[in-house]
Amino acid sequence: MAKKTTKASYQGDPGDEHIEKVVTPVMETPKPKIKVEPKKQVWEVKSRLYTLRGNKEPLSYMLRSSDIYWFDEEKGYERELKYCSNQKTPFVEEMKGDQRLEHIIFRNGSLFVEKEKTVLQKLLSLYHPHRDQIYEEHKPEQEAQEDIDVLELQADAILAARDMDIDMAEAIMRVELGSKVSEMSSKELKRDLLLFARNNSSLFLELLEDDNVELRNFGIKATELGIIKISSDQRTFTWGSNDRKLMNVPFDEHPYSALAAWFKTDEGMEIYTNIQKQLK
Repeated sequence: MAKKTTKASYQGDPGDEHIEKVVTPVMETPKPKIKVEPKKQVWEVKSRLYTLRGNKEPLSYMLRSSDIYWFDEEKGYERELKYCSNQKTPFVEEMKGDQRLEHIIFRNGSLFVEKEKTVLQKLLSLYHPHRDQIYEEHKPEQEAQEDIDVLELQADAILAARDMDIDMAEAIMRVELGSKVSEMSSKELKRDLLLFARNNSSLFLELLEDDNVELRNFGIKATELGIIKISSDQRTFTWGSNDRKLMNVPFDEHPYSALAAWFKTDEGMEIYTNIQKQLK
């Protein structure tokens, strides 16, 4: 490559000629790109316990140990698996020499695999197609975290139930118990609310966040007391005193869910206020 030159003039002592300077640009060497390899999962050498799902505990259960396949995303095809006691891999294509097939048997619903049996552990923990379907690996840490999540959810639900006012409690329990709520004392209602919060925490908290739960209960109470009426086909709400029509229930909607939504409209708010006065 030809050098790039730049002419520069300067004035020195009288009689000096103009001097031509040659400037050679400095070329920076590009830095090589460092390829970052993804971290490979490190296999922890330890003994492992596997159990049949669904709390099943038969005297013995034989898990398939041959004619099974695992799809290798990196290679892009299914790889045949087999458990052989004299091989160092569960992949048939990587096996060498004779293949001594070994059975995989769960006794009383569980299978304990010593840390030395790495091939069997990897087959069960990573590749077997029935993993998390027929059986699962016992993971105390993961189970402890799941237990913590459930307990915290129960605690949140029970605390919310403990401090809940009677109207909201009635609204939530009506979803669970229906019209039976109207016959319950406040103590019975509180007890059942706390039990519901403990035993079905997710649904309880979901109902707590549902704005329409209280409005549905309000509409049901008004109907039970005869302030408003619902037609036999459950498609129309009317005033109980004069049968004047209040609203029609849209097709395929639950009547009290539709009524709750209607209470939020301008016309419905007026009716809601009127009913509220009569309930006091």
